[in-house]
Amino acid sequence: MTGEATLRVAVQVQPEGEGLEPPSYATGGSAGMDLRAAIDDELTIPPGGRELVSCGIRIALPDGYEAQVRPRSGLALRHGVTVLNAPGTIDSDYRGTVAVILANLGEQPFVLRRGDRIAQMVVAPVIQVELVQVEELEESARGEGGFGHTGRS
Repeated sequence: MTGEATLRVAVQVQPEGEGLEPPSYATGGSAGMDLRAAIDDELTIPPGGRELVSCGIRIALPDGYEAQVRPRSGLALRHGVTVLNAPGTIDSDYRGTVAVILANLGEQPFVLRRGDRIAQMVVAPVIQVELVQVEELEESARGEGGFGHTGRS
């Protein structure tokens, strides 16, 4: 970070996360921290399979923030492994263990090892809104076009 204020987030390592590298940014410009697999040894996810994988930590986000759990592009490209509910949301009032639902969309079994980087966690501000029911919505240039509509004449 270049002189900007840093948000402090409390983290508690769970027993299964002992000895693992804590979540961290790979580079100074990284938006997401790498989350690691806090598994005993190895875990094989078959093609079409999914597993809930602990990251071995609990966090306490401040009010007004969320953590988004996102796939790692290298796992997706090389192995077809992704985060099933991407992006997963960790709410500011959640205090349970951070875990990732990994899905193997590839054609080969995927072997996961203890400490492997499995996802990214991006902390972002959130705004809660109040929905106000109206009879009609204000018109926009786009109108009702959706699902591939933008950019078409």
